[in-house]
Amino acid sequence: MTPQELRAFCLEFNASAEEFPFGPETSVFKVLGKMFALSALDARPLTVNLKCDPDDAVRLREKYAAIVPGWHMNKRHWNTVTVSGLPGRTVRELIEDSYDLVVAGLPKAERLKLDRP
Repeated sequence: MTPQELRAFCLEFNASAEEFPFGPETSVFKVLGKMFALSALDARPLTVNLKCDPDDAVRLREKYAAIVPGWHMNKRHWNTVTVSGLPGRTVRELIEDSYDLVVAGLPKAERLKLDRP
């Protein structure tokens, strides 16, 4: 997955937006103001921080060398994923899981607007 593909995939989700609260080099992808992905798209290797269920986070870190505790994030709830270390399909699934976790924490009325009850 290229940086352009990562950006495009993150922006495919309902109500997703790219913002730059930490400076122009760091893309923060949000849904209704809540972050679900963070990446320095020009960095090599390309990595992305993604929200994750704490139990799944531990399991994923044990299974994949390319997944480590979230850099500069709450290590219990965030993973840093080295994109080149995983199949593109797996990266897309992890991004979607992160989006869904964030949406699940939104008020019900907002979740229903996003078509993700």
